[in-house]
Amino acid sequence: MNTKQQLKALAEARRGVLVPGAFNALSARVVADLGFEALYVTGAGVTNMWFGLPDQAFMGLTDIADHTARIRDAVELPLIVDADTGFGNALNTYHAVRTLERAGADCIQLEDQVSPKRCGHFHGKDVVETAEMVGKIRAACDARRDAGLLVMARTDAAAVHGFEAAVERAHRFAEAGADILFVEAVTTAEQIRALPGLLPRPQLMNLVIGGKTPITDAGELADLGYGFVLYANAALQGAVAGMQRALGQLRDTRRIDEDPAVVAPFAERQRLVGKPGWDALEKQYG
Repeated sequence: MNTKQQLKALAEARRGVLVPGAFNALSARVVADLGFEALYVTGAGVTNMWFGLPDQAFMGLTDIADHTARIRDAVELPLIVDADTGFGNALNTYHAVRTLERAGADCIQLEDQVSPKRCGHFHGKDVVETAEMVGKIRAACDARRDAGLLVMARTDAAAVHGFEAAVERAHRFAEAGADILFVEAVTTAEQIRALPGLLPRPQLMNLVIGGKTPITDAGELADLGYGFVLYANAALQGAVAGMQRALGQLRDTRRIDEDPAVVAPFAERQRLVGKPGWDALEKQYG
C-alpha cells in the first residue's frame, strides 16, 4: 500500500494509533526511528520552533507546505498535515489542498475557527458558520488530484457553543465528505467516552500536554474506537526541556561531556540524519 492507503487503513481500524507531531525533518526522523506508524505535521510546532511565536495564525501556507515537503523527503510514514483554516475562504482552501497534496500530504486537516485562528486549547476562540465550513470541506474534497487523499475536519465549537453543537457540526462535516472527524478540546472524560458512539466516521482525539482535554491512556481510547490519538507537540515540549537541561548545565558548569542523559551522542546524531548512507553514496560516485 502507498502511504495514503496505509493511513486510511489505520483510520478504519479504529485502534487508537498514536500519532506524534513533527515540527521539522529531524523530529520526523526520530518519530519514524522509534517505530510510530504515522506522524502529524504540526502547525503549532512549526510556528513555535521556526518563528518563536504562539500558535495564533502566524504560519502561512508556504511555511507548512515547505515543511511538509522536507518531511516527506525525510520519512516514508503517512503524513497528516495541519492546514489551519485553509488560509482563507473555500477558494483558498481549494488552493491549499492542491499545494499540500503536491508537497506530500496524505491527509489534510481543516478547522472551523474564525481567522486569525489560535491554538485549540487557548481561550478566546470563535468559529465560522457551519455552512461556511461545509463549503470549505467540499472544496477540499473537490481539489484532490488523488482520490486517496484524506480530509480531516476539525471543529472547535465545543468551547464556543458546547459539546452537543460540536457533535452536530461534526455530523455536517461528515455529510460534506470529511473522511476523519476531530472534535477539539473536549473537557471531560464523559465527552471522550461518548464521541465514538455519536459520530459515523473514524475520529482523532488530541491530547495536549497541559491543555484542556484530560490525558487518557491510548489503550482506553483504542477500546473506545478512536482511529488516532494525537500528541501534536510532545516532541516539541520534550525538545524544549532537553535544550533547557543541556544549556542550563553548560551555563552552570561551563562544559558538557558526551553524557546520553544530557545530550544525544555525536554518533547517534549522525545516524539519525543518515550519514552512513551518504558516506556510501560518496564512495559509489567517487
